[in-house]
Amino acid sequence: QVQLVESGGGLVQAGGSLRLSCAASGRTFSSYVMGWFRQAPGKEREFVAKISRNGGNTDYADSVKGRFTISRDNAKNTVYLQMNSLKPEDTAVYYCAARERSWGPFEYWGQGTQVTVSS
Repeated sequence: QVQLVESGGGLVQAGGSLRLSCAASGRTFSSYVMGWFRQAPGKEREFVAKISRNGGNTDYADSVKGRFTISRDNAKNTVYLQMNSLKPEDTAVYYCAARERSWGPFEYWGQGTQVTVSS
């Protein structure tokens, strides 16, 4: 099992940047596919990005492609989400997630961190 703790959220103006971090503890971090999701008020949680175990493969939602970058440092047991050119519609609670399998649902979730983008 793995425990996940997000940090780095906050209030930023449109066009600004934030970097989210997710620190993992427990079983070997490098054995997990990692992802970021978000949930805006009144909406369902949606996929943002994911990264393979060794960081060699990434995938993004169309809404964030070219603006967000997911990365990981397996030596530090941490996954990051660099968010640039932020828009008010990026406002949401952002969740870090992990899964042991190469496909399927994410099994482990953090508590979330709030990101608010003002116009």
